[in-house]
Amino acid sequence: MLKYANLCLLILFPVAWFAPLLRAGLLPLFSLSEISVISGLQSLWGTDVVLALVVTVFALFAPYLKTIGLALVQFGLLDQRTLPVLTVLGKLAMADIFLIALYITLAKGIGLGKIEVAWGLYLFTACILASLVISLIESKRPRRSV
Repeated sequence: MLKYANLCLLILFPVAWFAPLLRAGLLPLFSLSEISVISGLQSLWGTDVVLALVVTVFALFAPYLKTIGLALVQFGLLDQRTLPVLTVLGKLAMADIFLIALYITLAKGIGLGKIEVAWGLYLFTACILASLVISLIESKRPRRSV
């Protein structure tokens, strides 16, 4: 069952990347723009390449590589000794959820604009947490002899 839940994440992660994370506007009178992981990265690449590279690694590559690696372990195509490395990738992926939450908190605290959390943030967070739980359960399983 864990194998298939993990494989579902390979589909849900890309959906979450394009889903709206939040809606933001400068003033309450104007319409709100939807921001997704991909649209945020597109903006970053135009302004700060180093930060864009870091966020791309944490938001896209880390969770997806971890999910692929875990699937390979689950189907016996990769050695179980790689699970600690996959766990680290999962922790790196969780860092971007923290940053998004921090940005929302800061923006709301300033009170200059309006920010609404959208369904994509919940989906993205659920994907990261599901991946973390699946890898924790997988790491507790008895090792199979090769």
